[in-house]
Amino acid sequence: MADTPILVIDNDPEQAREICRILAYLDLPSRAVDSDGDWSGILDAQHPCYLVMLGDCGSVETRRQVFRQVKALDPYAPLVLLDLPDQDSTLYADIEAGVLAHVRLPLRHAQFEKVLQRVETWRENRHQAGSPRNPELFRNLVGSSKGIQRVRNLIEMVAKSDANVLITGESGTGKEVVARHIHHHSVRRSKPFVPLNCGAIPPDLLESELFGHEKGAFTGAITSRQGRFEMADGGTLFLDEIGDMSLPMQVKLLRVLQERTFERVGSNKSISVNVRIIAATHVNLEQAIADGRFREDLFFRLNVFPIETPPLRDRAEDLPLLVNDLVERLGHEGRGTIRLTPQAIESLARYAWPGNVRELANLVERLAILYPNGVVDVQDLPEKYRAHDIVLPIRSAEVPVALDLPEVTGPRLPRSGLDLKEHLTQIETNLILQALEEESWVVAHAAKRLQMGRTTLVEKMRKLGLARQDEATGP
Repeated sequence: MADTPILVIDNDPEQAREICRILAYLDLPSRAVDSDGDWSGILDAQHPCYLVMLGDCGSVETRRQVFRQVKALDPYAPLVLLDLPDQDSTLYADIEAGVLAHVRLPLRHAQFEKVLQRVETWRENRHQAGSPRNPELFRNLVGSSKGIQRVRNLIEMVAKSDANVLITGESGTGKEVVARHIHHHSVRRSKPFVPLNCGAIPPDLLESELFGHEKGAFTGAITSRQGRFEMADGGTLFLDEIGDMSLPMQVKLLRVLQERTFERVGSNKSISVNVRIIAATHVNLEQAIADGRFREDLFFRLNVFPIETPPLRDRAEDLPLLVNDLVERLGHEGRGTIRLTPQAIESLARYAWPGNVRELANLVERLAILYPNGVVDVQDLPEKYRAHDIVLPIRSAEVPVALDLPEVTGPRLPRSGLDLKEHLTQIETNLILQALEEESWVVAHAAKRLQMGRTTLVEKMRKLGLARQDEATGP
């Protein structure tokens, strides 16, 4: 997997040796150094490390300094923070944007496999883009489909400018996530990101929400109040569901976009602001213009740089990555974790997902409550998510470890026939299990026995639901 070494920076020699021992067990080359050593000579953008693992540096401030040194030598180095059991990871919130993942010590094989998968995905995305990519930028934009890759590329392009952005797409496709990423990677990142759902505010109150009001401007205005435009001064104002805004309010918004000034409700004093506008809607605005429900001049003001978020049904290939990401988040938040079988994933991939990623997130959370730390199969899914023609998985406990092949010159087809796909899957499963058992479940050694790459074998094990018994039932 790793054709370049993994750099382990850790001031605890025993801990560093243990990490390198585990990496060697996985056939991954590594170099261990401490924060005071001359490790900079083995890391640069021309000769990048496969992964940088940053452990104990003696103090929080020293760790921050080492982090900055790593990023100075190779700004796009995939970096993992090693967190001690009693360590508060929030201490490093200020460097979070440059971290690919956190790993809790002591290092667990299953946990580190997920990190390696994330590194591989990040490297693939970097290669596909033709230029280095910031892994943090896409932490919430999971997937490798063409649609989501296009969204990432557009975000990178427009984040550098100050142009107004119009994000379109169905409800639940992550339009606010896109808006937050644009802001986070713009020159306005240090200023506020202020969201407002225009569809959730009654029309008679929306003006006050946007522009603020003075004391006594209307019944209930007992104090003066800033509007969202003032709150977002210097930063980004995100106007969600802009298509639900009334026509009179559209006129007032258009004036502000043109003149960059406004008055609070109940005041005639003009207020100037420097605000970037990002709008979003699930409504077809061009059709709304034709129907007389949306102003064409406002549309052109907002639609300087359009981004369309693809629905989940059009990127079913991203579903396994999305599920893994959602499960990891639940586990990180202490809300339990689950594992879905390949058959369950396949069943979900056939569903239409009218609620898109939001619906998927709700389902994963529901399953984590129903089956805490368990394995979810097709029959465990709510009825509407079940595809009834899915071939049930072959349980590892039901598969013999040793495969006794019949002493014949070739396979024989029974007169009654057979399910060829299931038959071949069983043969493959038996052979993989035999190799793993004979090699004491050392994946790298089993892969050599089977004459395949280690990552290929790991992926086949995931698809077949194969895991060592103590790992499958452990925490």
